[in-house]
Amino acid sequence: MRDPLIIAVAQPLCIPYDVAANAVTHAATVRSARARVVVFPELSLTGYELDTPAIIAEDPRLTPIVEACVEAGSMALVGAPVHGEAGRSHIAMLAVDGTGATVAYHKLWLSTTESNRFTPGNKPAVLDVDGWRLGLAICKDSGVRQHAADTAVLGIDAYVAGTLKSVEEADIQDERARRVATEHRVWVAVASFAGSTGGGYSQAAGRSSIWTSDGVVMDRAGPETGAIARATLGTA
Repeated sequence: MRDPLIIAVAQPLCIPYDVAANAVTHAATVRSARARVVVFPELSLTGYELDTPAIIAEDPRLTPIVEACVEAGSMALVGAPVHGEAGRSHIAMLAVDGTGATVAYHKLWLSTTESNRFTPGNKPAVLDVDGWRLGLAICKDSGVRQHAADTAVLGIDAYVAGTLKSVEEADIQDERARRVATEHRVWVAVASFAGSTGGGYSQAAGRSSIWTSDGVVMDRAGPETGAIARATLGTA
């Protein structure tokens, strides 16, 4: 028998391009989230600035997050541009815990603008946390039915996404989450940027949410920066 999994979705204040400052904010969020897994938005460490230099998982600027994960017993799923093979860069989700950071997933479905700078990943990814299988997604991925289907077939308990949407797109974000939950009978956790994120997003949607496999919202943050939503998987 596995224990219930407490998961939080966060929408921290972001300073575009400033990985070091954003890592400190991420660390404070991890400490306050009271969760085993804390999910952050797409490119949360840099803001949605597509010309930001890519980083590596061993970047020393991530140390505050590692230290916070040690203290809180948490894993943080954070967004960043990362170096890949043969000089390619990817929009990625890093898994950070008390042992350090690893690249957990490369975004598969890129926008036209993103594809001018980044290379898509080549396969879906699942992360096992305490016996819970978390399928990983980044923004546009969640709107592509094939992505959810290809991830779900790997055997998942939850579909976890870091996203960025404008205020006007908030309903689209909800529709996607509800569809994935009900079509694949899995929990869905969406961490959505709030406030100004760079890249032309002067006011992002926020409203990070966690959905049960029945398509019911268990908890939802507001539109403000700094908000966190939290739920316990296994209690619905």
